[in-house]
Amino acid sequence: MERPTTAWAALASPRYLVSSWPWRSYAYLFSSVPMGVLSIGVLVGLAALSAVLSPILIGILMLAAFPLIGAAIGWVERWRAGLVLLGGISSPHAKLPTTLSLREKLKFRRREQASLRALGYGFVLGVFVWPFSALLAGLSATILGITLAAPAIADNEEMGMGPWTLDSAREGFVFLILFGPVFYVVSSYLLGVLAGAEASLAKAMLGPRQEELQRNVAELRRSRLDLVDAFETERVRIERHLHDGVQQRLVGLTMTLGLAELDLPEGEGRRLVVKAHAEAEAALADLREAVRGIHPRVLVDHGLEAAVREVADRMPLPVTVQLALPSRLPPPIEAAAYFVVSEALANVAKHAQASSCEVSGRIDRDQLVISVTDDGRGGAKLGAGSGLTGLVTRLDALGGTLVIDSPPGGPTRLRMECPCRLGD
Repeated sequence: MERPTTAWAALASPRYLVSSWPWRSYAYLFSSVPMGVLSIGVLVGLAALSAVLSPILIGILMLAAFPLIGAAIGWVERWRAGLVLLGGISSPHAKLPTTLSLREKLKFRRREQASLRALGYGFVLGVFVWPFSALLAGLSATILGITLAAPAIADNEEMGMGPWTLDSAREGFVFLILFGPVFYVVSSYLLGVLAGAEASLAKAMLGPRQEELQRNVAELRRSRLDLVDAFETERVRIERHLHDGVQQRLVGLTMTLGLAELDLPEGEGRRLVVKAHAEAEAALADLREAVRGIHPRVLVDHGLEAAVREVADRMPLPVTVQLALPSRLPPPIEAAAYFVVSEALANVAKHAQASSCEVSGRIDRDQLVISVTDDGRGGAKLGAGSGLTGLVTRLDALGGTLVIDSPPGGPTRLRMECPCRLGD
């Protein structure tokens, strides 16, 4: 049986009475008392002080700070609601850029609708909620405590409990046995309902509205795209540095060693220069291969299809390429698709023991769909050293997915889907 995550779900559980939920309800209701008193005290005090200082500018500024007080109350109440809402209450506030100054952040928070709703909740909590919670929870706790202590109290003095009068420990114990469990059951469910209602009110007033959820989703997508743009910018910088800096120096070195090789006579010195020349040429070839792996020039100049065919031509096994792309795609999407295909083909060559492979791709309802299928031994999966794990994160930032179907014995089929436009 799944563990309940809300007070309402816990009330429907047959294990409610023997779980921690009745005590969670007590804790939530009792903690409403200091929060309610503090909220109404701060609001009334600030309002009175603002009225006194209204003839001068500071009084008006204090009135403008009321929504910020509401935002603070909302933050505390969303945290406190975790006692009876294990998933908590999501924040309705927008995530602010770190580039904003403190003054700009406070100004933005003051104008948010969520701050005004939290201010209204603070008033409701301070005027209506906490007295009702304190009355019922306090009365219930008092009666439960007296009932548990009935044997000791009745042993020392006469004790009246409703229509009964207890004047001995034996009568107090009988009262405890007969009345205690009944009262615990009734009070536990009553307080559970009250705590659930109070948490539902808090969630309704302090949780995000539909438009705020849509805004947060849009901001999340924008931040993910900013991450992709930052990655591409850094890649271009590294590629330019290697191509225009390190590669040119190696080219100059190989030319200098070549000229030295021609001018030196036969002997040990010429042999070392020839060896150094060969090592420099090998290093230059490795560097060019690394630059091609960072971002191949054919992908930039001719697009995804040409780049995939170039990778397929370098494979040690036959690779059939069937790509039907009517036009060029945005560079981040082309790059992600290229590296997925490149890594998948590299895994086929290293691990699959396949005799053939096929790469197919098409546009299906504004989605780029690419499949890589081989007839190897199967058993491939993400996160098993395949090198595709990082590409999953990159695709996720673009709104795409990567799935591998590879039963033991094969065949293995990798399927990538990604929107054709950024921000979809």
